[in-house]
Amino acid sequence: MAEPDPTAADLPTLRGRIDAVDRELLALLNRRAALALEVGEIKKREGSVVFRPEREAQVIDGLKALNPGPLGNDGVAPIWREIMSACRALETPTRVAYLGPAGTFSEEAALGFFGTSIVRLPCASIDEVMHATTSGAADFGVVPVENSTEGVVARSLDLFLTTPLFIIGETSLLVRHNLLRQRDSLESLGAVCAHPQALAQCHRWLSHHLPQVERRPVASNAEGARLAAADPTLAAIASQRAASEYGLHLVAPAIQDDAHNRTRFAIVTHPQRHPIPKASGHDCTSLIVSVTNRPGALHDMLVPLKTHGVSMSRFESRPARSGQWEYYFYIDLQGHPDEPRVDAALKDLRGACAFFKILGTYPIDVH
Repeated sequence: MAEPDPTAADLPTLRGRIDAVDRELLALLNRRAALALEVGEIKKREGSVVFRPEREAQVIDGLKALNPGPLGNDGVAPIWREIMSACRALETPTRVAYLGPAGTFSEEAALGFFGTSIVRLPCASIDEVMHATTSGAADFGVVPVENSTEGVVARSLDLFLTTPLFIIGETSLLVRHNLLRQRDSLESLGAVCAHPQALAQCHRWLSHHLPQVERRPVASNAEGARLAAADPTLAAIASQRAASEYGLHLVAPAIQDDAHNRTRFAIVTHPQRHPIPKASGHDCTSLIVSVTNRPGALHDMLVPLKTHGVSMSRFESRPARSGQWEYYFYIDLQGHPDEPRVDAALKDLRGACAFFKILGTYPIDVH
């Protein structure tokens, strides 16, 4: 049997050291908060905005590059987002609209992007999120735009066309769907309530385990959880956060068809209240365009990208609803308009299009 190491610290000693480090951290965080308040005063005098997504992305990237471990980089980002969120709240409250009620994946995405020190504005629909952000009731809106299993969220794309909002950030969330219910059982189940996207993402599991049970679409997964909490014959498909929020049993975990199911969310705001983020070094520019219905028009639209060496990371089409079989194209380009090659490509692309709208340019997480 190995002899104990006489130099090793015992548990009470280690806990004492951790307590001492925590006190140091608290003092340093308050120093940071005081500096943030000074920055806030300067911003007020200059009339500049409090939240700068490109600045926060650069701070986190810099810390990741300097991180010596053993704390992994996956832990660095959420810790500093919360620190920056708390400091931001000292300057001014940030009002964020998202698809509610409490416990939705949209809420989780909002908290992951902005941190928890925000004023939460849950909305009943994506339309309401856009309206709240357009009217100024919210500073920012968080809307789902794409799922790795089911593709684009059509309503969000359609609203981008008709609202003045533009995108200043994005976040991606690993989505684990769970079957929630008052009873920890599948017996005597009348219906499963969830957002239509969630029902589609769990189609295989539902068909195998609950083939005769009604699938009832509702405005959000958290709304399904709220209904299931009030009716023992109902179940919901929602997050663990929703299970805790509404006091439901997690009857079946991770029932989504794709184990790597992810949803991408866009962070939107009004251009009169927030400037376009400056280049961060790893940016995306999103567009909506259309071309006249003639031979070679689509090819001509893509030529400027190749000519100027600009990569396209997403290309989606939506019908223009004109009755003429015309389409709008939603495009994501790698880069920022401040880069000469991107600027040149956008100018040439604009000339090749019948309709051209920049939806936003924003930093993306490359780690």
